[in-house]
Amino acid sequence: MLKKKMRFGIGFAVILGAIGYFAVTGYEEGKAYYKTLDEMAQLGPEADGKRLRVAGFVKAGTIERDGIKLTFVLAQDEHEMAVNYVGTQSVPDTFKDGVNAVVEGYRHADGTFEADHIQAKCASKYEVEYGTTEKAETTSY
Repeated sequence: MLKKKMRFGIGFAVILGAIGYFAVTGYEEGKAYYKTLDEMAQLGPEADGKRLRVAGFVKAGTIERDGIKLTFVLAQDEHEMAVNYVGTQSVPDTFKDGVNAVVEGYRHADGTFEADHIQAKCASKYEVEYGTTEKAETTSY
């Protein structure tokens, strides 16, 4: 009887340990700091290897697709960053030249960014026009 209780206790401890491990690693993986390209430039090598979300505009003429491989350049003011998308999700339909995009992943020491997630921000149909409190009238898609 004591042997059966001991096996149950060990099995329960292993399950609790696995749940705790996956909870901690999942939390760390999901934690990504949001940065602009200007902030990335200020961080320098300190940003290398950290999980980050970076926002910028897709530079015109830099999108290259080769099968499942996608490369492009994010730009903001005078700062630029080459991005290699290695995610498994399909690229959003709104992803094109000049669009405001957010990429999530890791920056390498050579300055390139390896993204596993891309979000293309489309221009909001519901932005307030400057100087008014009314929502702008636009056509829907």
